[in-house]
Amino acid sequence: MLVADNTTQDHAAEFDDDGLKRSITGRLLFFYVLGDVLGSGIYVLIGLVAAAVGGAFWIAFAVGISLATITGLAYAELVTKFPQAAGAALYVNKAFRSRPLTFLVTICMLSASFAAAGSLATGFSGYFAEIWSLPPALFVAVVFILMLAVVNFIGITESVVINMLMTFVEVGGLIIVLICGVWYVAEGKADFARLSEFNADGSPTFAIVAGVALAFFAMTGFENAANVAEETVEPAKTFPRALIGGMLTAGVIYVLVAATAALTVPIDTLAESDTALLEVVKSGILPVPTSIMTTLFAVIAMVAITNTTLVAVVTESRILYGMAREDVVPGMFARIHRVRRSPWVALIFAAAVVIGLLGVGKLLQEAGVGVDVVERLALVTVVFTLFIYALVIVACLKLRGTSDSGETFRANTALLWLGILGNLVLLGYVIYDDPTSLLWCAGLLAVGGSLYVAETVFGHREDRNATDDEQPDPTSGA
Repeated sequence: MLVADNTTQDHAAEFDDDGLKRSITGRLLFFYVLGDVLGSGIYVLIGLVAAAVGGAFWIAFAVGISLATITGLAYAELVTKFPQAAGAALYVNKAFRSRPLTFLVTICMLSASFAAAGSLATGFSGYFAEIWSLPPALFVAVVFILMLAVVNFIGITESVVINMLMTFVEVGGLIIVLICGVWYVAEGKADFARLSEFNADGSPTFAIVAGVALAFFAMTGFENAANVAEETVEPAKTFPRALIGGMLTAGVIYVLVAATAALTVPIDTLAESDTALLEVVKSGILPVPTSIMTTLFAVIAMVAITNTTLVAVVTESRILYGMAREDVVPGMFARIHRVRRSPWVALIFAAAVVIGLLGVGKLLQEAGVGVDVVERLALVTVVFTLFIYALVIVACLKLRGTSDSGETFRANTALLWLGILGNLVLLGYVIYDDPTSLLWCAGLLAVGGSLYVAETVFGHREDRNATDDEQPDPTSGA
């Protein structure tokens, strides 16, 4: 079984000195990964992928899953060496010892998470409108982000348990879609030739690459798990199996659901819908009133999106916290609430940036620019993460032989080189196909630049490792 068995550790929860609390078992981590990956793309972006590829868009998910899993192997190896918060930025810092490069990766990772949260919040408001169309979409998205910040403030254990419960709900929604597919096939209505149809606007190869560029967003959640390594019980044992197991499970579900959608709903309908999976339920395949199924599935979809966005909020705060302890961003982000043991300053800052992105998207829409906020922020996320993934794999290869132990996981070297090539090729295509995404990337990097200036001008070593008790972290050597 791919999920680590931690039954003897289920009640283990200790503080790592005065830092974050170790309370996430392998089983919880598996659902953390599964829930994060499942909710992001399949509920929000499936229509855009279908528009890019055609009926064979399930292939784009399969290719994206394969490339992301190779990258996941590098993360698994690095986490077993350095089980600390901050993820990619920490690994690059360890490998290259370059503060400017580490800072760049930190801001890229944060920006990717900010953009992903904004895209998902917008997707959430779309499903919410299926139930109650009265509140403005922007208001719904902003309240959504604020509520998740509050949940995260309450505590990481509570956040991960909620994540696991929501994972069961979102898997239930995908099972409903699969049941629709099985029912449709059993009635003899399925045309399997659709699964090999490509968009007539270009070659199949470029259609798949375009689809992978969007489908890759669906798999970008897995790296968020690395940012809770400092809060995981025995990460060297639990992390590799939980991470890869969660990714592969999500991948199989993605391919099956994509194939089901292609079989049961016209591709044009999927492509034009902001809630594409809901179209499968609305098609009336099952002998249940469509109105009931529509409401039920909209609620499930909102739970799924909530699940992924909650993990994004966790990630943003943990990156800021971890890199504040590494002297990369201002020390105030390392402050932990005295009672809840949560990085509260980082949480406030992260929520403010995501809300700012939503506001900018709304202003551009009102100005008649015609920005699809979901697609735009998804592509911005992909640009940042592809760059980071390639760099993380390079860091993994460079750190071979460093901090190794008998428990260190070792990824296949040939696969890692293939991962570097795949990430860079896909990054080049995304930028070539949509260069305007770089403008959004530049705006987010500018926010990060302000943090760099603040740290350079006002940073003091003794503040970077202090909690709200104003005591230095004993692990810092202060």
